[in-house]
Amino acid sequence: MRAVGAARSRDLGRAPGRRAPRSRLLLGLLALVCLALLVLAFLPLPYVIMGPGPATNTLGTTADGKPLISVPKDKDHPASGVLSFTTVSVRGGPGGTVTAYDLLGAWAAGHRAIVPEEQVFPRGMTGEDVKRENAAEMSLSQEDAIVVAQRALGMTVPETVTVGAVPQGSPAAGKLQVGDRLLRIGDRPVTGSVMLRSAIQSYAEGQSVPLAVGRAGAEQQVSVPVRVVDGRKLVGVGLKVAYALPVKVTIDAGDVGGPSAGLMFSLGVYDRLTPGELTGGQRIAGTGTMAPDGTVGPIGGIQQKLVGARSAGAQWFLAPAGNCSEVTGHVPDGLRVVRVQSFQQALKDVEQIAAGTASALPTCS
Repeated sequence: MRAVGAARSRDLGRAPGRRAPRSRLLLGLLALVCLALLVLAFLPLPYVIMGPGPATNTLGTTADGKPLISVPKDKDHPASGVLSFTTVSVRGGPGGTVTAYDLLGAWAAGHRAIVPEEQVFPRGMTGEDVKRENAAEMSLSQEDAIVVAQRALGMTVPETVTVGAVPQGSPAAGKLQVGDRLLRIGDRPVTGSVMLRSAIQSYAEGQSVPLAVGRAGAEQQVSVPVRVVDGRKLVGVGLKVAYALPVKVTIDAGDVGGPSAGLMFSLGVYDRLTPGELTGGQRIAGTGTMAPDGTVGPIGGIQQKLVGARSAGAQWFLAPAGNCSEVTGHVPDGLRVVRVQSFQQALKDVEQIAAGTASALPTCS
């Protein structure tokens, strides 16, 4: 018995010695896992998280209590309805950081899109570049919206079209200069940027377009060949347009940037310049770029904007026709989406919503 007991004692005495290397290995692996988790917590990843942002009523006021849309007192018709532009919250990109934990949280939260950073921001763009571009797009969006609304009211809004940029290697290089005022194309006066672009389409590829321009106080004649890019004819210049607005209107959208609020700005301006309530008390939100000719263009983040609109209490949503494929199957309960292609159509749709006769309006389904 003692021999057996002694043998057992020796076995027990050696056991801790055999397990010691295994314990150190487990501790080492645990340390590596902790280090990996720590790295994941701070390692930036090339993705952007897009989520629902706030909806802002164009007929409402800013944070300091001033009207978001300001018009002269003698032209103003205050409105109490809701015509909201919608936004997307963006995390990541230039100046921001997205980690694996952020991506996991976005996936779990739902109503968020995770997209590669390069699909949202051009490579090499800085945070300051993003701010400047967003501010410029917002300013242009507001100007176009004001022009479209005033023209819809029958007002004449003259345009001055000048050359804003001449890219190197373009057909116009060496022929047109930045600052040239475009006076005539052929024998037709240039009345606006839309008219000019349309007129250029009547020329064949390689054919020279005769242009009369104002330069240094004198009129000059130039001839620029037409080039076809992506199926569209152009002479290779960037245009700069200045409007002479008959009624001064200003829009204060705060720190929101980008061009996607154009449609709702135009409807808001129209409502403020006309008597009565355009919305009829309905809560309407929407999105879409606005071209000077009244065309509504598609935008990004439509699914997140739908969620943001419904969270803000909207019952109706005006969506660009070009976004319909992204809308179908992603409409929150209680929200009715109306497909729009132009300002005039959107205006009629809102009037029908206000009148309670909107059952036959076009949708994205």
